[in-house]
Amino acid sequence: MRTALRTAAIGMVSAALLAGPTAAGAAAAPAPAVSPDAYGASGATGVRFVDIEGDGGTVLKANAVVPSDWDGRRRYPAIVLPTSWGLPQTEYLAQARKLADSGYVVVSYNTRGFWQSGGRVEVAGPPDVADASAVIDWTLANTPADPQRVGVAGVSYGAGISLLAAAHDKRIKAVVAMSGWADLIDSIYSGRTQHRQAVGLLGGAGYLTGRPSDEMKQILKDFLGSNLAREQQMIDWGWKRSPAAYLDRINDNGAAVMLGNAWGDTVFPPNQYASFYEKLTGPKRLEFRPGDHATPEGAGLLGLPNDVWTSAHRWFDRYLKGVDNGIDREQPVQLASRSGGAYEGYPDWKSVGATERKIALDGRKKIYANLDSGANGGTVILSSALDQFLKLPPMAVVPFLPRSFAAVWQSERYGSEQRLRGAAKLHTTVTSTKKSGTLVAYLYDVGPLGIGRLISNAPYTFHGETPGRPFNVDLELFATAYDVPAGHRLALVVDTVDPLYIEHNPSGAQLTFSSSAADPSYLSVPLRKK
Repeated sequence: MRTALRTAAIGMVSAALLAGPTAAGAAAAPAPAVSPDAYGASGATGVRFVDIEGDGGTVLKANAVVPSDWDGRRRYPAIVLPTSWGLPQTEYLAQARKLADSGYVVVSYNTRGFWQSGGRVEVAGPPDVADASAVIDWTLANTPADPQRVGVAGVSYGAGISLLAAAHDKRIKAVVAMSGWADLIDSIYSGRTQHRQAVGLLGGAGYLTGRPSDEMKQILKDFLGSNLAREQQMIDWGWKRSPAAYLDRINDNGAAVMLGNAWGDTVFPPNQYASFYEKLTGPKRLEFRPGDHATPEGAGLLGLPNDVWTSAHRWFDRYLKGVDNGIDREQPVQLASRSGGAYEGYPDWKSVGATERKIALDGRKKIYANLDSGANGGTVILSSALDQFLKLPPMAVVPFLPRSFAAVWQSERYGSEQRLRGAAKLHTTVTSTKKSGTLVAYLYDVGPLGIGRLISNAPYTFHGETPGRPFNVDLELFATAYDVPAGHRLALVVDTVDPLYIEHNPSGAQLTFSSSAADPSYLSVPLRKK
């Protein structure tokens, strides 16, 4: 039954995306060995559905799209597109046609274990990386692709595989990684806290549309079951699948890397991308926009105008075609504020929040664990998408938050607009009545009526602390760009329960937050220079 549903879905999406002729041009080059007739390319962009042999003989379902003016003699730059988690091989057809119209060979393939591709879901493991190289091999042998001009790109899962492939295949000259990850552990286990909704969503989609490997099943079981005895094995598994682990190889291979993500990405939060970007040494670009996981580039997958895909096309034009379109002379870090306005350019990530303002977290506050105070980070995918399209982030009435379950500190009212850019940092001293626990910090923009609009949040979990003994907590909240209006104030709220995360507070636990003259507690807020 599931196979039939997959087949029907692929057929419907394919029919929709293949409708309508287009035309384009490309530069002359030596003749390939494949006939244009194989793609039906006669005045329309040719599309061919193919089987590609991946690692270990696994069959990958794919489609190849060639420029409409291919005459059997010319070669073109090539772009390989691994699909997103749980999506079929037709995911990129609208963009593949656009790229082919502008002179690219494009091959998109369904990653192993999903839909009609063979194998098991390996979660960007070594077989997936080897598959990417196998698809490049096939592309060079069976399309008019230029072996000196190969790029890879993808959204989400496809982005992570693209970055990993760039570390292992020197033929790759340019990468565009949208809504992906550089550090898988920092994405779904930041603050030593399981991101319950994100991993639950991915796991559910993996079972629905794919065939998880035994290793993936065990990791999901241990992760969602909070099996601390297997924590190091889970971390090692995730690091092996993290492009950051192969940073030296990526830099040595020298591919031009463009990274794009959303401020509110509840699957792969932006901090790990920013950190990875700073360590790249080749041509690079970083773009952050409002939205949640894959929502900024989603319209582009339907062929609609989209600034993420516009940047991707410009990036490939510059580094695969050599077009002098100026993208390499622009400020490489481009940000769009969640509050609206034009894009802002910066020379690097550290310049984004160049000014810091500290909010003192004075006093001693004790809270009881195990009950949601009403402050929370929202719902995976949905909440930040509402913020992106309707400017409706998660909200809380800050004066009414129960102080028995939420510690609250507020700044003074600001006389001028405060333009937050980057990641706020919390430093405080915590004393717990139990050896394990979880806390979640939230930063709110609080208006005159006390209604707080969520700016950012982050979880923190500890294990093995001595009950009654104070310990320091340093927590980086998820990066953002948000403009606090004049007359508003900032509020930091800390509680112990959030549906986004798995919490580790034993029954009856209490947390006390304190500050001393020798070690004052504070929230450091990054601000854009005036």
